[in-house]
Amino acid sequence: MKKVVVGMSGGVDSSVAAILLKEQGYDVIGLFMRNWDSSINNDFLGNPNLNNNICPQEEDYNDAKAVCDKLNIPLYRVDFIKEYWDDVFTYFLNELKKGRTPNPDIMCNKYIKFDLFVRKAKELGADYIATGHYAKIENGRLMRSHEHNKDQTYFLSQVSKDQLKNILFPLGDIEDKKEVRKIAESYGLITAKKKDSTGICFIGERNFKNFLKNYLPSKEGNIVNIETNEVLGRHYGLMYYTIGQRKGLDIGGTKEKLFVVGKDLSKNILYVAEGEDNKYLYSNGCIIESVNFNCEEKPLECSAKFRYRAPDVKVKLTYLDNGNILVNYDGVKAVTPGQACVLYDGNYCLGGGIVKDVLNDNEKLWYLL
Repeated sequence: MKKVVVGMSGGVDSSVAAILLKEQGYDVIGLFMRNWDSSINNDFLGNPNLNNNICPQEEDYNDAKAVCDKLNIPLYRVDFIKEYWDDVFTYFLNELKKGRTPNPDIMCNKYIKFDLFVRKAKELGADYIATGHYAKIENGRLMRSHEHNKDQTYFLSQVSKDQLKNILFPLGDIEDKKEVRKIAESYGLITAKKKDSTGICFIGERNFKNFLKNYLPSKEGNIVNIETNEVLGRHYGLMYYTIGQRKGLDIGGTKEKLFVVGKDLSKNILYVAEGEDNKYLYSNGCIIESVNFNCEEKPLECSAKFRYRAPDVKVKLTYLDNGNILVNYDGVKAVTPGQACVLYDGNYCLGGGIVKDVLNDNEKLWYLL
């Protein structure tokens, strides 16, 4: 009997992943990761859980333990608090300092879930490693899940081909999330009606502005209309804003809604423009770095997704000598330095990179950073 170590998060998805693997005849072992400690990591401002009798991570562990007990599978736990700080959270903070828009979930998958976790699982004798991600592996390649609305291949785009070996995604063929909850309910699991986790990977929901004050000093500056150079108001720190953002500017009196279109770090200026279709929000190309392909071929044309919920867009790729890729497309809105550009061939996720520069006519847009 093949042994599978399942990443048990204390949520319904990993719970049902374990159920499906048991039903398929695997010898299932649970492994719970604890990657964040509020007291060690000075997580006080913006933390809604400070007065709780038990921290959310321990609540999740208790739920995972209850599920494993119900399913009669063993549960182990491991702490990667230092590693998460060093490899994921430090990256997140450094990107924010540069005025970019990072995605810590992607780096968490690359460095924690499909690296350190896999190593620990192999110490437990795992033949396979499984998670509750909505994704599929087909012929050794990463593929979108059947439930496209929940598909999480976007967050797996930095996971290498080698890291995907012997990985199972039991939820890949699930019709929809309701089916997952029904399965959990049929087993009487405590997680059946538990809310999905939100917020920063392994940290959870936070008041983002106050949370960042724990780690980065905020520096107020001017909000400037990029068309007229008029000072419209004050921002409370460039790191709190992203390109395309509309809410939270606290500026009135304009004919149309204002949108963030750029940042000048040296002058500490936040640039805005009027109208959701203003020209400053659009670009026709970008350069991506930290490129990862989990397939052999390197296409010249494919599709790309720049945000998790964004639609795919057709792109043309030019491979540069330094390993970066020039990605050309037609008028895409709010492409932002620091975010992921994830590449697809139909339902296959080819990998992706991180947006370095945003371009128009292959010239860098000066105002973006």
